[in-house]
Amino acid sequence: MPPSSRTPAPSYDPANPLFVQPDRSILLETFNPKYAEARDEIAPFAELEKSPEHIHTYRVTNLSLWNAAAAGITAKQMIAVLQKYTKFALPTNIPTDIAETVSRYGRVKLERHDETRLRLRCEDKLLLEELARQPKVKGYLGEKLDEASYVVNPAHRGVMKLALIQVGYPAEDLAGYVEGTALPTNLREIARSGLPFSIRDYQRESADIFHAGGNVKGGSGVIVLPCGSGKTIVGIVAMALVQKSTLILTTSVTAVKQWRREILDKTDLTEADVAEYTGDSKQIGPVTVATYQIITYRPDKDEEFPHFKIFNERDWGLIIYDEVHLLPAPVFRVTAQIQARRRLGLTATLVREDGREGDVFSLIGPKKYDVPWRELETQGWIAAANCTEIRTALPDDVRMEYAVAELRDKYRIASENEAKDNVVSQLLKRHANERVIVIGQYISQLKRLSKRFNIPLIMGSTPNGEREDLYSKFRRGEVRHLVLSKVGNFAIDLPDANVLIQVSGTFGSRQEEAQRLGRVLRPKQNGESAHFYTLVTRDTREIEFAQHRQMFLTEQGYSYAIADEGDVHGIPLELVSQQGD
Repeated sequence: MPPSSRTPAPSYDPANPLFVQPDRSILLETFNPKYAEARDEIAPFAELEKSPEHIHTYRVTNLSLWNAAAAGITAKQMIAVLQKYTKFALPTNIPTDIAETVSRYGRVKLERHDETRLRLRCEDKLLLEELARQPKVKGYLGEKLDEASYVVNPAHRGVMKLALIQVGYPAEDLAGYVEGTALPTNLREIARSGLPFSIRDYQRESADIFHAGGNVKGGSGVIVLPCGSGKTIVGIVAMALVQKSTLILTTSVTAVKQWRREILDKTDLTEADVAEYTGDSKQIGPVTVATYQIITYRPDKDEEFPHFKIFNERDWGLIIYDEVHLLPAPVFRVTAQIQARRRLGLTATLVREDGREGDVFSLIGPKKYDVPWRELETQGWIAAANCTEIRTALPDDVRMEYAVAELRDKYRIASENEAKDNVVSQLLKRHANERVIVIGQYISQLKRLSKRFNIPLIMGSTPNGEREDLYSKFRRGEVRHLVLSKVGNFAIDLPDANVLIQVSGTFGSRQEEAQRLGRVLRPKQNGESAHFYTLVTRDTREIEFAQHRQMFLTEQGYSYAIADEGDVHGIPLELVSQQGD
């Protein structure tokens, strides 16, 4: 065969850690020296799917590309990252797929037409004609203004964006926001508590990026930061940038009180300026902090949500959605109706177990800022974490119960395994003088542990006053160990907690795993590591769910050591770098 007709040999760099495949999946070698830098560079535009010990699987999705594009990353830059780390030449379709998908973001724009109307504009006339015929889109279009634009009712702004992302052309929203009622808000250099208050670089940078672009491009989006990194401070800095009346939605009464405490401590706003809207107190002020539970409460499923009125009670200039990955479905609906308000989402993970990440993108805004957990750990802003999975056996008298149980009951039987109690005993002795949280899913199991070890239990039915008192005692060191139900998953301010023992969880929830680890990631005064123990029953369904739960943390660079229930005292207290099968 003449040399000119031969197929050229593919380029090959064995030192690189990536295998990029035609179906947009990416295999990443975890043992490769370039693993960490490659992981951090592909993370902004690729999503982790599987994370066994040696090879992690990522996938480049349309949504991951559009999030990256909205953050200002170009297709050329994404392709360059893949070329930098791939072992073999990129499949020929990949650069084209990425470029074409990224180009779809912003080809359609929502703009202000006049004081009462919006317009949908697309300079590609043929594309606009195609979109106007899409059943999901055409119902929200008004009159045709010219060959490049249609009128859109402002009330349809949210649902139009949802429809466009569903047909594959996410709109760039340039319609701007209502100003909202002015609320001068200044940050303190010395907090009311008497401690110096300084904003970390990444907190300032993320708030600035959210606000950049003024009243047209700035004012909607999601900030992704690790648990324990101070997302509340990011929200407060955003308030100081916007200088408008603010509604904050969060996960619990405890979180409401934490937000209010931080706002009053770090800004010059007064007690009268910051109100709580919960089941206990329904006050509305220039800054109002409410729970998702009260917003979505309704006495009858056929009735409207009576507390939705809070969205119209004041001329809000900013709405903050804390833990946006937990945003309840009814709040999506009302959020679609208030697109003229600036919206800030805060979260440790954009993973939603209901698959509605696209709704977050459309209705709250695209991801504006993300930083790897391990990067903040290296800088000392969150504690280093030692993660260990301890596997226990089912007692013989329970194995038969498990064997004959219905599939839906097997997980609970494995989770409530009483053999875990002895492991908890060993861990409590090992960490007797440290601040320990025991957390789980099943109340009967938690009550059993609370009674056996004489540790206070906080669950959903615990009165808020009693709950706050126990949290305060824990912070002061008067109570060193607490048992928490899933109310402890979110937004509790226990900065000195450094050991968490997870005895059961919500099936394979990756977001819950991330939230629970976050409970012990606040940086410690002496620089000590955090310890995160997960107790799992071997040879049961709990193992497969546990592996799924670990996926998000593995993406962030954490490894799990695997230990047997008989080896608790042999688990090293220094950071563990071995990941089990």
